[in-house]
Amino acid sequence: MPLIIPNALPAADALSQENIFTMQEQKAITQDIRPLEIGVCNLMPTKIATETQLARMLANSPLQVKLTLIQMDSHESRNVSKNHLDSFYLTLDEIRNRKFDGLIITGAPVEQLPFEKVDYWHELTELFEFSKNNVYSTVYICWGAQAGLYYYFGIKKHELDKKLVGVFEHNVVRPFNPLARGFDECFYAPHSRYTYVKKEDIEKARELRIIAESKEAGPHIISTQKGKKIFVLGHMEYDKETLYNEYMRDVKAGLNPDIPKNYFKNDDPSGDILFRWRSHANLFFHNWLNYYVYQKTPYNIMNVGNE
Repeated sequence: MPLIIPNALPAADALSQENIFTMQEQKAITQDIRPLEIGVCNLMPTKIATETQLARMLANSPLQVKLTLIQMDSHESRNVSKNHLDSFYLTLDEIRNRKFDGLIITGAPVEQLPFEKVDYWHELTELFEFSKNNVYSTVYICWGAQAGLYYYFGIKKHELDKKLVGVFEHNVVRPFNPLARGFDECFYAPHSRYTYVKKEDIEKARELRIIAESKEAGPHIISTQKGKKIFVLGHMEYDKETLYNEYMRDVKAGLNPDIPKNYFKNDDPSGDILFRWRSHANLFFHNWLNYYVYQKTPYNIMNVGNE
């Protein structure tokens, strides 16, 4: 089934070239099917790249998914045109009367700031509150996951000695959890961050379950018992070249960054990239959509929050 995207969204061309089935909104409304309503609060500066990455994950499913992009109105984006945001994004005020089967809150390059110092923190916490009664299941990614763990459970983030960046091996510790269905016992996932959360702090929260973790990168996939809140501390949605682009950006900025671990063949930035997380990334998002959204959300979307 197709991913329903806003008319003329730039991601459509990239997805079409990959033979990923998308459908314009005007055509979708003629079909007698209720698509899953999925919101994406995109906090990343590379808005169009992130849109495409997440659209690719959501489209790889037999379910019909309608994508709504959400922005923080209290933050001025510098890396994307105002016209793009006005054309394709809604603000929190514009969605307050809507319901969503699922919501994704992305990472953001603000992790070295205290949460309360982030200029859109108040608005983001309003979105967190909105999600309690208007979203069936929410996935929080990287900084978004740290923000969610802090807001809901009081779990603090901690500074690393240096940036954790690379593609790390993970172990599934709850193989019977639906999010890990079909996963190999060991799998790879990218991480790119300066902060972390402590495993022992997660284990103190009775509602939380660690689904997968890494010896080097720590907890990776965390979920509440019923899957209403799912926290992913890595970047499973990243494209093949995303870490390369981040690395070259930091090189050009004179930051002398570490080479991303386990990413380039023989750890040589001039060599090939080892793209080995794509299948599990697709499987994760497929499992979320199927087991924690499609099979659980009310058929009448206006009943979300009342079940």
